[in-house]
Amino acid sequence: MSIIIKTDDQIELMRQSGHLLAKVHEELHQAIHPGMSTLDIDTIGEKLIRQMGGIPNFKNYEGYPASICVSVNDEVVHGIPHAEHILQEGDIVSLDAGLIYKGWHSDAARTWGVGMIAPEAQQLIDVTKQSFFEGIKMAKAGNRLFDISKAIDAYVTPYGYGIVRELTGHGIGQHLHEDPMIPNYRQLRRGVKLEKGMALAIEPMINLGSREVGWMDDDWTVVTYDGSISAHYENTIAITDGEPEILTLLDE
Repeated sequence: MSIIIKTDDQIELMRQSGHLLAKVHEELHQAIHPGMSTLDIDTIGEKLIRQMGGIPNFKNYEGYPASICVSVNDEVVHGIPHAEHILQEGDIVSLDAGLIYKGWHSDAARTWGVGMIAPEAQQLIDVTKQSFFEGIKMAKAGNRLFDISKAIDAYVTPYGYGIVRELTGHGIGQHLHEDPMIPNYRQLRRGVKLEKGMALAIEPMINLGSREVGWMDDDWTVVTYDGSISAHYENTIAITDGEPEILTLLDE
């Protein structure tokens, strides 16, 4: 494992990249409505990224054909946008997006309801989001990487939800995926020591039912094995001398 430590100047560039991505996500959230296609979301997202001076880092990454991963209901991640896939009232939709700005990557995901959604769907979205914030309480210099994993697991498990194991968070910087991998479930070991200058994309993916997942025939779209809905929440963060800094949130 080779973890790349970033300088303060490099973290500043990642901060700029992350701030732009946060704006993209907010615009996409406002745009979501019943009757639009998942391809509409991708079109809007790519246009926003390019207008802001960024480059969509997902597009053509290892062959992925779109700029925004749009995953609906039982689709966990990497849903491919299609003009025929129309959002319906009551759906939940996960948007995973990233961009490159001045050579530095950012990566973030959000799950939103489409119109009015079921209370159990809203709770899943809320728990998934909060599990990220529980995890990053441990993302401090001197702690260990898998302390983050343990905290996410400890928060989610009492709800009886399934924590996806086949997909993890990751390091990030001048490449979209760098070391280390960051599982969202408890590990037997504590992992490497966290240091100032590490940049991590932490992304719990949580299913309402079983944790088991499979891949569709397109070799990209990951779905829950039991057909239950799934939520995803991700931010790019930086390890500092104190509290972790979330690079992909808008300023309050």
